[in-house]
Amino acid sequence: MVIWVFAGGGETEAGGLIKFLQKIFPHYVFRRYTPFDSTKKGAKPNKKSTFGISNTSLIQSIQKYLPLACLKEKHKPDLILVIDDLDCGNLNHQHQQFLDCIANIPKVENIDRYIAFAAPEIEAWIIADWDHTLAKAEKFKARHERMRHWLSTEKKVPFDQPESFGEYDPDKKACKEKLSNLLIEASSQKIEDQGKQYKKSEDSPDLLLLIEKTILCQKCPIFRDFYYYLENLKPLDNQDGRL
Repeated sequence: MVIWVFAGGGETEAGGLIKFLQKIFPHYVFRRYTPFDSTKKGAKPNKKSTFGISNTSLIQSIQKYLPLACLKEKHKPDLILVIDDLDCGNLNHQHQQFLDCIANIPKVENIDRYIAFAAPEIEAWIIADWDHTLAKAEKFKARHERMRHWLSTEKKVPFDQPESFGEYDPDKKACKEKLSNLLIEASSQKIEDQGKQYKKSEDSPDLLLLIEKTILCQKCPIFRDFYYYLENLKPLDNQDGRL
């Protein structure tokens, strides 16, 4: 079963998302179309990076790269999967925007699609399973309790319901505070920690692979709906190699 993935975000999604999905769904093949990094060796000429895209910019990337995928690939995917950070936005509104975007693209009308959100961002998944991620990672295990205490008491991060964290800032068009930035701040509360700050580009991809899906489903209802949808996905019939 083949799934085309169009994800927002940046280095976390590029470095760890597909590996994470492949870990929890080993019987599927995931092909990532965004984000990609044009600075990497072997990138095609004139191909701009899609790092950092989200919501409106991700919609624009889907409008551009999904038709190209249809032309390039011989076989239909079983699913078009969009994954984006919710960024404290309105779930129903953003969900419909992505559906409307795909509906206007030719040759995909018979392909299933699912819009998934990391709420408020993908680091919420890491926080949800703290005991298997930061508590076990060599870089943080000596200070993870202090980090957790600071996040809980100073920033009111709800560890049992991390998807509910955050308040929408209309000026930023995103959360007032980002969980990833708070993890960086929590990791450098003492002078001796300054050289071992949380690095989203390095730590988030690695920590994603330590997550236990059962814990994530218990604490993150939005992720749970996504997980069970993929778990029960049926393959396309009559693959004829045409789009």
